Amino acid sequence: MIRLAKSLNTWGTPDFEDTLKAEIEQMGAEQLPLQQGLSTSSYALDDKLNVRIISISEEAGFIRAKAGIFYTGIIAGCSCADDPTPVEEQTEYCVVQLEIDKTTAETTVALLAE
Repeated sequence: MIRLAKSLNTWGTPDFEDTLKAEIEQMGAEQLPLQQGLSTSSYALDDKLNVRIISISEEAGFIRAKAGIFYTGIIAGCSCADDPTPVEEQTEYCVVQLEIDKTTAETTVALLAE
């Protein structure tokens, strides 16, 4: 379960966006739908995440945030000695929606269609 406690603690302050951005950037491919968001490569890398907050709203009981994530992926070959496929990183981008429970900080993440 994803918990964005630091973001919840800064809700309503000027630090919220920066805190949320930092917490998302610390997540890995296991917690974010980066693999499902690929468009030009076949394997998502999560070592260079760059997050942009698109929108934030408050609903009954939760905070909803829409974020764009820039990251990299590679086209994975067979890793054979004679494999001609170069391992070159490709820039990827996806948009996710996060819903943060205002009581527990438990957060769901969903990939959005662009």
